[in-house]
Amino acid sequence: MMNLTEHDKKWVEQTTGKLKSKLHAVTERTSGKIPYTTEDGVFDDRSGKSEIAWWTNGFWGGMMWQMYSLTKEDLYRKAAVDSEEKLDAVLLDAAGLDHDNGFRWLPTAVANFRLTKDQQSYNRGIIAANNLAGRFNLAGRFIRAWNDWGEDDHRGWAIIDCMMNLPLLYWASEVTGDPRFRQIAVAHADTARKYFVRGDGSVNHIVEFDPFSGEMIRSYGGQGCGVGSSWTRGQSWGLYGFVLSYIHTKDERYLDTSRRIAHYFISNIPESGLIPVDFRQPIDCSWEDSTAAAIAACGLLELAKYTEGRDSRLYLDTALKLLKALDEKRCCWDMNIDNLLEKCTAAYHDKEHEFSIIYGDYYFIEAVLKLSGEELFIW
Repeated sequence: MMNLTEHDKKWVEQTTGKLKSKLHAVTERTSGKIPYTTEDGVFDDRSGKSEIAWWTNGFWGGMMWQMYSLTKEDLYRKAAVDSEEKLDAVLLDAAGLDHDNGFRWLPTAVANFRLTKDQQSYNRGIIAANNLAGRFNLAGRFIRAWNDWGEDDHRGWAIIDCMMNLPLLYWASEVTGDPRFRQIAVAHADTARKYFVRGDGSVNHIVEFDPFSGEMIRSYGGQGCGVGSSWTRGQSWGLYGFVLSYIHTKDERYLDTSRRIAHYFISNIPESGLIPVDFRQPIDCSWEDSTAAAIAACGLLELAKYTEGRDSRLYLDTALKLLKALDEKRCCWDMNIDNLLEKCTAAYHDKEHEFSIIYGDYYFIEAVLKLSGEELFIW
C-alpha cells in the first residue's frame, strides 16, 4: 500500500470491499458480453460481428483480470479469457486494427500472458504489436491514427490517446528482444512531446502532419470543445501515457512532460473534484467526464511513485481527491445496476453526454488497486 494516512487506508479497504461485492454480482450476469455502456442499467454487448473491433473492447477483459488477480475467483478468469478469444476476429480484420491495439490487447492477451505465460496470448499480443508498429510514419515519426482516407483523409493524423498504446510496443520489445518496437514507441513519444504538449501543460487532441514530408500542418479540437481547448480525457491520456513511457525507458524527459501535464490538470480541478469534458468549455456548460478523473488518478499515482517530496505528496493527495469524489458522487454502488461510474462523456460535440462508459469503470478499479498495492500492472 502507498504512503497513506490511516483514514485513507480505511477508505481504500472499504472501497475495495465494495468493488469485490459489486463486480462479483455484475460478472455473474454479464456472461459472454463485451460491454461499452449500459442501457437502463444493463450492460450492452459489443462482441457481435459488426462491433467486435470497437476500440474499448479490451477494458472488460482488463477489469476481469484485475479482479481475478485480486480475488483468484475463476469467474473472472473465464470471463477474461472469453473476451480475449472473441477479439481474435479483429486480428483477421485489417480494417479493425488501428492505433488502439494497445487498448484491446494489453488488458486481455498481454495481461493473460503476464499471469499465465499462455503462448496463445503471447501470439495475440505480438500480432497486435506488429500491426501497431506497422502504422509508423517514418517521415513524421508518428503512429498514424485511424484507417480512413479518401474523403476522410487521416493518413497524416496522430492523436494524444496513442501514448497509452505505446506500452504494447515496449512489452513486445522486452519479450522478443527486438529493439524496433521500442524505437518506434520512443520516436512517437518524442513527436508527441514536441507537437502535442503546449507550453502551459495543456495538450492537443489531434495533430495533422503531411504524411509524405512529415511536416506539421495543423491541430484539431477533436473530442474537446474546439481548436486550442483542453479536452480533459486527452489531458489524462497524456499525463498517464508519458509517465508510462518514463517507466519503460527511464528517460527523464517523459517524466518531466507528464509532470507538466499533471500540474496543468491539477491547477484546473474544480473544488468539487468532478472533472468537466473540457477545461476550457463555456462557463455555462456543466457537462462532466468521470473517465478523465479516473484515468488522471492512475497517472498521478504513478507520478507519486517516481517523484519525491512535496510533488509526490501533491500527486497522491490529488488522486485521492479525484477518486473519493467519484466514489461519493459519481459511482453507482447499486448491486442491480451494471456500471460503476456515472456522468462519463465520450466527446464534447456528441449528441449524448454523461452516461456510463466501460473504461471509466476499468480505470477506477485500477486506481483503487494501485492504492491498495494489489493492482495487476498491465501497461
